[in-house]
Amino acid sequence: MSIRRLPEHLVNRIAAGEVVERPASALKEIVENALDAGATRVAVRLSNGGLDRVEVSDDGCGMDSADMALALERHATSKLPDDAIENVATLGFRGEALPSIASVARLSIDSRTRGSDGWNRTVDNGRLVSEGPAALPPGTRVTVEQLFGKVPARRKFLRSPKAEYAACLDIVRRLAMAHPSVAFSVEHDGRRVLGVQENDAREDRVAALTDRQLADNHVIVSLERDGVQLSGVASLPTYNRGVGDHQYLFVNGRPVKDRLLIGALRGAYADMLARDRHPVVALFLDVPPLEVDVNVHPAKTEVRFRDPALIRGMIVSGLRRALDAEGFRAVQHADPAGLSAWKPEPISPTPISTLPIFEAAAGPAPVSYNQFVQSSFADRRPSFQTPPPQARAEPAAAPAPEGHSFPLGVARGQVARTYIVAEAEDGLVIVDQHAAHERLTLERMRRAMEGQGVASQALLLPEVVELDEPACDRLEVRTAELKDFGLDLERFGPSAMLVRAVPAMLGQSDVQGMVTDLADDLAAYDSALSLKERLDLVAATMACHGSVRAGRVLSVAEMNALLREMEVTPRSGQCNHGRPTWVKLGHGDIEKLFGRK
Repeated sequence: MSIRRLPEHLVNRIAAGEVVERPASALKEIVENALDAGATRVAVRLSNGGLDRVEVSDDGCGMDSADMALALERHATSKLPDDAIENVATLGFRGEALPSIASVARLSIDSRTRGSDGWNRTVDNGRLVSEGPAALPPGTRVTVEQLFGKVPARRKFLRSPKAEYAACLDIVRRLAMAHPSVAFSVEHDGRRVLGVQENDAREDRVAALTDRQLADNHVIVSLERDGVQLSGVASLPTYNRGVGDHQYLFVNGRPVKDRLLIGALRGAYADMLARDRHPVVALFLDVPPLEVDVNVHPAKTEVRFRDPALIRGMIVSGLRRALDAEGFRAVQHADPAGLSAWKPEPISPTPISTLPIFEAAAGPAPVSYNQFVQSSFADRRPSFQTPPPQARAEPAAAPAPEGHSFPLGVARGQVARTYIVAEAEDGLVIVDQHAAHERLTLERMRRAMEGQGVASQALLLPEVVELDEPACDRLEVRTAELKDFGLDLERFGPSAMLVRAVPAMLGQSDVQGMVTDLADDLAAYDSALSLKERLDLVAATMACHGSVRAGRVLSVAEMNALLREMEVTPRSGQCNHGRPTWVKLGHGDIEKLFGRK
């Protein structure tokens, strides 16, 4: 078969297969053209999820009739004034989008430059059908109808209107985040679904387009190194999602989905989130054009950096610094579902003075504590006539400190031998003692590893932990790394490990459970983790087993010591799995519970 030159209309359809996959792809190219034209307002209208109609109006510089004709030719663009494609500073630069869309849909362009008349040009699946004067304000309006309407082989692969609508909305949301100086609006089937005003602060724009609660639960990321600037918004580790769809990454104002950036993001949150939880972030990288190649993907959603190690290091360092600066901070708002679980006590129809408890109170003599202890084992049935439960009290060695002196307040008691209740200046603080101590232990182990290593405590009698043979093999390979953490293991036959020493800071820990969990973690993640990530995993597992357990009674001094250490320890607002270590019930929340507000 001889080689032939393909006709122009077929070339355009082939190009459309690379550039235009679905309505969202066409929408992305058109909105990027509007932004490159200097628009300050972009309005998007969709019909049937974009399957029937996509319309984009902007107030950019506009085009005259001659430029409009050129814009519909392949590889014609105003964005490359010379041949230096490596210096491209615009979102688009190839000149393929409009002719590619026009080859597989009905494309109508209305445009007007300031001080001149408007012009219209309509192309239906590669064929010019009309052109002439048009009435519109300065700017451009592009309408795409019946995408792939005459290409049934492509049309049948499009998804449902709801799925296509969600993809279109995500495209606009990402571009709107990258350009907070531009106003965006989206209408779907006549209903307004998105609207943001121009000149928003970046963090306000991100919160408006993701979740309003992010405005109260985020940190500001800012770092500059070697001419590269990183900025953006990142959620606290305790404010996370079950999917990674809420991670927005931008390079020079261009939304990208790059594996390097996603991997760096995961590494920054590695020891603060469970592996199935994901942060909410919007990170913006401003890189000199010569240091990044944006021409590596047909849809320009991937980039290639000249120095990828620098970029990864900046993301990890920038996020870590921002999160460390917040110290013990966690999600501040009480969970609405938790507040709604509080129920007011129902009003009894019986006068309170006639209840049996008052009859007991009027008895001849109070029941002593010793009498109550002796009789409590004989009859455990609840009764109003039994004495009230006795609370644990301690002699006060010094006056109790005031809550306003400390951010996490001062301990007032312990609930269910698990939660510390503290009084702060602005409300009530409840601390999960195990989760908090787990994070504090992990941070101590890290500091020790940065110094001379973790001190070990030899066991008087070495303990034998029985495991299956593959688990013993995995632990035996890592014995040198584990010894740096103070855990001294050696092989004890084919299916057992002998524990000779444990980290001293863990105290009386569950040795059997710790070694078993370490073996399980290494089986699940060992091959997928770098050395540093593997060490963090080992430290987190040890810290979990060496922490104050739920169910342990703490003295007031111990509770206050835990609170003070939390206040000065980075990332103490969440445990090693991303769950909050403390929550606050503000005075306003308490007043609502009692109907005072």
